Amino acid sequence: MLLLKTLNPRYIKEHPGRFILTGMLYMLGSLSGFLFLIFLFLDSFTIINLGLSTRGALLINAFLSIIFFIQHSIMVRKGFKRQLKKFMPEIYHNAFYAIVSIIVLLMVLVFWQPSHLVVVKAEGFSFWFLRGVFLLCLAGFFWAVKSLGSFDALGVNSLLDHKGGKSDGVQQITARGPYRWSRHPIYLLLIMIIWACPVLTLDRLVFNILWSVWIVIGAYLEDRDLHREFGDQYSEYSRRVPMLIPYKIFSSPNGRMKS
Repeated sequence: MLLLKTLNPRYIKEHPGRFILTGMLYMLGSLSGFLFLIFLFLDSFTIINLGLSTRGALLINAFLSIIFFIQHSIMVRKGFKRQLKKFMPEIYHNAFYAIVSIIVLLMVLVFWQPSHLVVVKAEGFSFWFLRGVFLLCLAGFFWAVKSLGSFDALGVNSLLDHKGGKSDGVQQITARGPYRWSRHPIYLLLIMIIWACPVLTLDRLVFNILWSVWIVIGAYLEDRDLHREFGDQYSEYSRRVPMLIPYKIFSSPNGRMKS
């Protein structure tokens, strides 16, 4: 529905700037998402090879990853958003965050440096088992995203709905999809996708470790923010649903914020 609204001639005429920005978000978001998925599926790939030593390559890779972590973690904080209000209307905040995140992610992918040292290589049944886990977790990832309902990774909802990312009503805890068993299934499934790689070169091992640690830290920080925002509702949800590992999967708790 949002895409149809974007292509509406009246909307284009009234908001040409937002139309262009929305088009850029869809294009860049699709490109970065596709490249990142290919990167995860392969042991890794290199677009621009700087010809560095193994040590130099790993340092560059770690630096690129840390830049992404810092950018992503700072811009998602409420304090940064408050400062951003001084420079742009609130309806552009999510789109700005998405564009910067996409650019930094593309930098990581374009300048990622290879290491030909193979640490672990799965063959035969193990190879195909890991490929199956990857595809299964990828399907679960999209299921978790769909279960959110209001998930807006590109920030286009705020642009098209003119709400600045604000909710129309009080948010409540409801049970949807994998959020019945894990408070952050997207993070859990992303970690599993990252490690479901049959060939671990040294650079890919560094990637897996750094990004897994960052995802866990991100889940903890987001969980803390949700506790502050939703108070007793989220505390009750937390008592029934684990943060990441769904070890209470056979119970039937209610689970996720819904407007």
